Amino acid sequence: MPEGHTIHRIANDHTPLLVGMPVRVSSPQGRFEADAARVDGQVLDKIEAYGKHLFYWWANGDVGHVHLGLFGKFRVAKGPDAPDPVGLVRMRMRTDAATIDLAGPTDCTIGTPDDRAKILARLGPDPLRRDAKPQVAIDKMAKSKQPLGAILLDQKVLCGIGNVYRAEALFVNGIHPLRTGTGTDPVELMALWTTMVAMLRKGVKDNRIVTVEARDLDLPRGRRIRRGEATYVYHRDRCLRCGTAIQTVALAGRPCYFCPTCQPQ
Repeated sequence: MPEGHTIHRIANDHTPLLVGMPVRVSSPQGRFEADAARVDGQVLDKIEAYGKHLFYWWANGDVGHVHLGLFGKFRVAKGPDAPDPVGLVRMRMRTDAATIDLAGPTDCTIGTPDDRAKILARLGPDPLRRDAKPQVAIDKMAKSKQPLGAILLDQKVLCGIGNVYRAEALFVNGIHPLRTGTGTDPVELMALWTTMVAMLRKGVKDNRIVTVEARDLDLPRGRRIRRGEATYVYHRDRCLRCGTAIQTVALAGRPCYFCPTCQPQ
């Protein structure tokens, strides 16, 4: 499932292709046909990212919602000519600038601002948003007896964090994933939040997850960090900093990677 930086990057990349223009909306697959008819030909006012959710604000007052889930994916073809749909395309959005196809999302619906508000009411703050209230997330974490490795994947506490950022943010702050929220000083929790903000912002900028510092890899000047080198503990056999064998613990249904030396329990 895409982490929050991917959703914000999608909103950024799709905005100049769709926003401010009438958009032809259809459903080649057919499952989105009725909702597509509600906004077909309408001007799209803005695309909003919140955690792992995308909201489309249409000029007629409707608000679209997309949650990619595990299998959702966008395909973009720039230019005025629309290619033939590939596979089961749930939603197609066309302007003179591009054709954007969406396939396999967990949710793709057209609703109202109230529907959007109901979704946001279930979510914690998004570290990538300027209107985020970090203290809301800090307070929830500080009151929880759950392990932080589980709390960070709870979208009701904060949203947009996935398995990679969870493991890497805990590592950078030297926090064992089994340490509870109540067992963590609020100052450390704020540092954890700050780390996640920085990592997610870098992810949006780079359009990929890179949590390591180049100095930790001792790379030749100008050499791009490869995918397998881009993390400290996630999917590594040994800790990048100390060389200790990486361990995992299952939390929130996912393996959380950690270094038992750098993150003592």
